[in-house]
Amino acid sequence: KLAKMGRFMKSGKVVLVLNGRFAGRKAVIVKNYDEGSSEKPYGHALVAGIDRYPRIVTKKMSKKKVTQRSKIKTFVRVYNYNHLMPTRYSVDVSLDKQAVNKESFKDPSKRRRARREAKARFEEKYRTGKHKWFFQKLRF
Repeated sequence: KLAKMGRFMKSGKVVLVLNGRFAGRKAVIVKNYDEGSSEKPYGHALVAGIDRYPRIVTKKMSKKKVTQRSKIKTFVRVYNYNHLMPTRYSVDVSLDKQAVNKESFKDPSKRRRARREAKARFEEKYRTGKHKWFFQKLRF
């Protein structure tokens, strides 16, 4: 009798990107495809992550400087499970499923909209002060 492995790559799970342009960046799974699809016959996930992390902010900085330094650059991409390392953390980022989906990659303007949506949600989350680890550069 074979034991079935549990599905741990679920939406909201924080992952580290291991290969490619965004290697070493943290991302959140937006939608997972465990069984694969017709064009990608392997397990993969749509992820939204941070390309440029917010910079350090101190008490004596002006409001304008704080807002400038709190900006985040994001990316939205489909990754093979082999190139993602799951962490024990999960972040409940509510991304608009109409803007951020697999179809948004076919058109450049939709792709830009998806990235803008992710940026808005991540910056909103960053301002709340929760999930501090997610918004810091990976140190190793």
